[in-house]
Amino acid sequence: MASSLRELRQRRNSVRATQKITRAMELIAASRIIKADRAARAALPFTSELNRAVAALATYSTIEHPLTTEPEKVRRAAVVVVTSDRGLAGAYSSNAIRTALRLTERLTAEGVEVKRYVVGRKGINYFRFRKVELADTWDGFSDSPAYANAVDIADAVMADFMRPHDEGGVDEIYAVYTRMKSMLIQEPRVRRVLPIEVVEEGSDKVNELKPVEMPLQYEFEPDPETVLDTLMPLYVRNRFWFYLLESAASQLASQQRAMKSATDNAQTLIETLTREENQARQAEITQEISEIVGGASALTESAQAE
Repeated sequence: MASSLRELRQRRNSVRATQKITRAMELIAASRIIKADRAARAALPFTSELNRAVAALATYSTIEHPLTTEPEKVRRAAVVVVTSDRGLAGAYSSNAIRTALRLTERLTAEGVEVKRYVVGRKGINYFRFRKVELADTWDGFSDSPAYANAVDIADAVMADFMRPHDEGGVDEIYAVYTRMKSMLIQEPRVRRVLPIEVVEEGSDKVNELKPVEMPLQYEFEPDPETVLDTLMPLYVRNRFWFYLLESAASQLASQQRAMKSATDNAQTLIETLTREENQARQAEITQEISEIVGGASALTESAQAE
């Protein structure tokens, strides 16, 4: 009984130490969510204006640009998956990976070869463990991305997009990231980055670019092709920058929720172990009293027999 009581105390102390860690991680994630969400919102004005400029060019210019022209046949597509570098974030990474796998299955069923690009160690380890070939990987910045990271990713996939098919080029670029809708809801999404497609409001297509209302006689200087050549790298980099920021905020929100759940579960376990410890101590005291009473009774009977 003494051994069981000691084990219960050791286990309770161990759970209490773990609870302190999960509580600290919950507070850290909660404090960083505000900063990450603020960074994502701060990028929205520039993103909106850039999207408007690109939509105007794609809608009202008559040139055929490689980045805005639909391929006759899609033979190979690039899929960029954004996951986390570390665990303890609930189902954040697994949801993004599952969404990417469904996209890959759909493209494969359509006869499209898929090139995979993965951001975050969780996604990298998942695919490498299953011997899946990866075209390129990036890690180390999932919870605090910098614009330079988005530039690296965008330039890598754009280089493959501009490369001929026979040399390993791709016809489409998709991004799988997680959108933070609220502190409780983080939704994995699929967006086609290239080629750009301007869609009508209410369309269920995966691209977010909407047509721009402006006079039909609109002039571009020096010329639409030069403007597109300048804007397109900015557009693609900004797209991935926005995806990284949204994913970082979603990761921190998932981590905060997971750590809060772990802290609450630890408190429940501590209360259960405390009750078991009290019951064990009570049983031990009752047993000792019974042994004392039994010994006293035996001595009394022995004295009376004499």
